[in-house]
Amino acid sequence: MSNEPENNQESTIPTVSENSNTLGEIRINHSVVASIVRLAALEVLGVAAVGGGFVDGIAEIFSKKGDERGVRVEEDEVGDYKIEIRVILRFGVELATVGAEIQQRIAEQIEKMTSKSVARVNVIIDGVRTTEEEKEQNDEWDGQAHVD
Repeated sequence: MSNEPENNQESTIPTVSENSNTLGEIRINHSVVASIVRLAALEVLGVAAVGGGFVDGIAEIFSKKGDERGVRVEEDEVGDYKIEIRVILRFGVELATVGAEIQQRIAEQIEKMTSKSVARVNVIIDGVRTTEEEKEQNDEWDGQAHVD
């Protein structure tokens, strides 16, 4: 008797995927994943903003690229998430260290909340901002929001 038939038999045992059960399939929209990514990044100390400035934000709202305010979510051939995030960091922080923390935090939150793996998280640092610049931008935004 050879062991080959046994090995073939073992490999054909059906498995239940994490995304399905006897009631049906569960799918998570990429915009939901992008929201999780954005919120996770904003929790990292040193992150001033996700995405670009006001003008860039308006352009992204009307774009059809699948961006959620500076976040792009795709899936690879095996269904793992590939994420790209654009951030603005606070002036004075160690850029590489904060970038690595962003990657770690996003991967943890996505895997915890979706039960799916993250293949990669690309962090693009678009700029740095001082606390004063953040205040000025928030003041400008408040002024535009209250126009009658």
